[in-house]
Amino acid sequence: MIEFLIHNTLRQETRLDPNLTILRYLREVHGKTGTKEGCASGDCGACTVVLAEPGDDGLRYQAINACIALVPTLHGKQLITVEDLAQPDGLHPVQQAMADLHGSQCGFCTPGFVMSLFALGKNAPEGGRANTVEAIAGNLCRCTGYRPIIDASLQALEVMRQREWPADTFDADSVETRQRLRKIALGPDQSLHDRLNTSHLPTTADEVADCLERHPEARLVAGATDLGLDITQQHQTVSRLIHLDHVADLQAIVFDDTSIEIGAAASLTDCHATLAEAFPDFGQLLDRFASTQIRNRATLGGNLATASPIGDTPPLLIALDATLVLRRGTRQREVPADGFFHGYRRTDLQTGEFIERVRIPRKANQRLFAYKVSKRLDDDISAVCGAFSFALDPASQQIQRVRIAFGGMAATPARARACEAILGGAALTGDIIEQACAALNHDYSPISDARASQDYRREIAGSLLRRACTRLQDNHEPLTVTDYA
Repeated sequence: MIEFLIHNTLRQETRLDPNLTILRYLREVHGKTGTKEGCASGDCGACTVVLAEPGDDGLRYQAINACIALVPTLHGKQLITVEDLAQPDGLHPVQQAMADLHGSQCGFCTPGFVMSLFALGKNAPEGGRANTVEAIAGNLCRCTGYRPIIDASLQALEVMRQREWPADTFDADSVETRQRLRKIALGPDQSLHDRLNTSHLPTTADEVADCLERHPEARLVAGATDLGLDITQQHQTVSRLIHLDHVADLQAIVFDDTSIEIGAAASLTDCHATLAEAFPDFGQLLDRFASTQIRNRATLGGNLATASPIGDTPPLLIALDATLVLRRGTRQREVPADGFFHGYRRTDLQTGEFIERVRIPRKANQRLFAYKVSKRLDDDISAVCGAFSFALDPASQQIQRVRIAFGGMAATPARARACEAILGGAALTGDIIEQACAALNHDYSPISDARASQDYRREIAGSLLRRACTRLQDNHEPLTVTDYA
């Protein structure tokens, strides 16, 4: 059985297909059709809903894509949809502003925009254009255009700021809601199932390991931002799922002077602050990783385990000499990130084994430069992703250590070893940089596809290496997001 709130109504579900998405659950079980399906892949944002869950200081609100999130995700949370926003005296300030400033034409995308802006009001009430643009980067509008929507956001957030707390009924009810959610507890071997399919909801890494040993055919589910597409786009059914939403020790992040350890089920939103502090370019790249809705669900371990050749984090983790801690039952082993990928969508994971955490060492004089090249600045997949880790000797200005990795250049994210051999121990001169660029042709044989041609990938890889070397020579600060455009 799972328990959760739909707005203020407690729901208990015992017999549901765990492959059911939150979007279908809302529309088909409850008749709440305000939430729309636009793409069924987490790209357009028409299906955006908000989940609230207890945090250290109150409720934590997160916008997610309901079209690819599965119903067991709801356990212990409050589900808020566009129908729930109405206030006793009329529309919610976000809804009113959208109407006042003509932020809608056909209206199909409007509920998703409203929910993204509602979440923004809860998480960044100071507002501002930059926060608004980031909040709606995963919401697409095909008829109104974005200026009136941005204007509506600025007006709504100003109205909410001017009101004395509470700004809406969600604020007024927040203490009671938090208490109600905290009373929902997970018992041993909590599950949701129907006649054919089962989903387990463990609470510790030990329980995950035990469950996966008993059911090695099961699929692990963290954010379902990849697995969800198998269900919605490929119409697959997974007979046994193990959800990681409530496994606190797989979401832990430990940060000290020597290393960063990140639980495999930590979301990219939760990883962002730590990684951005240690490696500013990592933070800049995560700002462009899909959308806010996806980052709120996608996990670092999931981005590795899917083994996509165009995954954004693997090249950076390879360049940073990260190690993956893998677990099967009570046994653990460590694998370097650059030895984890064996081929297209193939990894070193054995049957019954899972990624427990990722360890990133922090090294003296280390500089990381990272670049994502895509057709669209926000919410797009990489054509090429390059990561460059250097350690420069302060006295001689020679390169002490270098690790370079690319995504999108091969069937797996991979190191540029021939290029590294040219740069290691060298002083950065124009000739050395050009030799290193030429060496990339020995490291990779990229393909041509819909995202980029082979020639373009070769050319852009060399250009990214030149840019990284220039920044290293000039000791440049990290690029801002506008420098990538």
